[in-house]
Amino acid sequence: MKNRVVITGLGVVSPNALGKESFLSALQSGISGIKFHQKLADLKFSCQIAGTPLVNQDHIDAYFTSLEQKELKATGLIYGGIAGQEAWKDAGLKFNKEPDSDAGIVFGNGILGVDKLKEAFDKIDDKNVRRLGSQSVIQTMASGVTAFLNQKIGFGNRVLTNSSACATGTEALILGFEHIQSGKSKTMLVGSCSDSGPYIWGGFDALRILPYQYNDAPEEASRPFAEDAAGFVPSSGAGALVIEDYEHAKARGANIYAEILGGETNSGGMRNGGSMTAPNSNAVVSCISNAIKNAEINPEDIDVINAHLTATKMDATEIENWTLALNGQNKNFPIINSLKGMIGHGLAACGSLELVASVLQMHHGFVFGNRNAEPVHPSILKMIDKSKIPLKTINHQPQLLAKASFGFGDVNACVLLKKYFNQ
Repeated sequence: MKNRVVITGLGVVSPNALGKESFLSALQSGISGIKFHQKLADLKFSCQIAGTPLVNQDHIDAYFTSLEQKELKATGLIYGGIAGQEAWKDAGLKFNKEPDSDAGIVFGNGILGVDKLKEAFDKIDDKNVRRLGSQSVIQTMASGVTAFLNQKIGFGNRVLTNSSACATGTEALILGFEHIQSGKSKTMLVGSCSDSGPYIWGGFDALRILPYQYNDAPEEASRPFAEDAAGFVPSSGAGALVIEDYEHAKARGANIYAEILGGETNSGGMRNGGSMTAPNSNAVVSCISNAIKNAEINPEDIDVINAHLTATKMDATEIENWTLALNGQNKNFPIINSLKGMIGHGLAACGSLELVASVLQMHHGFVFGNRNAEPVHPSILKMIDKSKIPLKTINHQPQLLAKASFGFGDVNACVLLKKYFNQ
């Protein structure tokens, strides 16, 4: 017997909202979190816009002690530390005095603490290595967020940091899900985060894949589905979810947001069209199809997709891959949306941010609109009906939602979520 797994806690630090309730309102209202950044202009970036969470000192004080704030410069650690603790509290769970052998964590990132690394490199180059301080290693090691949340909460089960580019957050959920499903833990905190700033975004600017044409109109820049999409807007933040064994959650009277039915991760091996920056479409189709098989549902059961769609030339290819995996086109296709129109591409954080958005849609019975989607690309309209791409928030109760993420390095992750009814 495989254990049922449900979602019982949510935490979010997003460019357009901080906290679950504010994020819910932002989703329903279609609020953008993409802004012009003077620092990027000063540094001669071509693209001078980005999505950065507006975390202030009050937010930091609520989740970090004065000692933990000492020389704190790792923005990803700040975002993940806040989102992870918020999710744990939202689930009605307490911080443990002793390590809980039934509770664990899978929390990922792409690279952590680049501003702290820059500070450390400058001190080393200035022959001041003794002045690095005690926080350099903690804030820059890949597992820094996972270790920080473990210190706060006290996990005694699996403690894991994963990193799979843009698939990181969705992969983290699947890894935690599989651990609970197999009976190896009762509760897992899962999620991902990404640092902010020019040292993260500079490489993408150099690749000329960012929409520099929209420096004067930042809120219009991220355009998934659109014919005039000019590239993805870089952003950052963190999303976190508490997932539990169903019987464990039910026994303690937890609020259940949704149920996880199954998922799949794979790679295209950077073969057959797959590369460091482009997916192998055969592998994408296989990932979605196997996730559906693992969830023990039929493709036609899916009524909503929260897609990866990044506002690049690959959007039409992603839609084609979905149609192949679901055996459906035009009016038979599910309703589909992309969060990136509001907040840009959160890199390693995007999967977890989009998962929190997906769960909120399921729990509250709506589908948020696709910002900046018009004019929809003609190639997309040949495959799916325009009515399946809502431009404004609609009242619709998702019953089965598919969430997928595809990352640099030709890695894929897809998970199926089910509406939970009190039983």
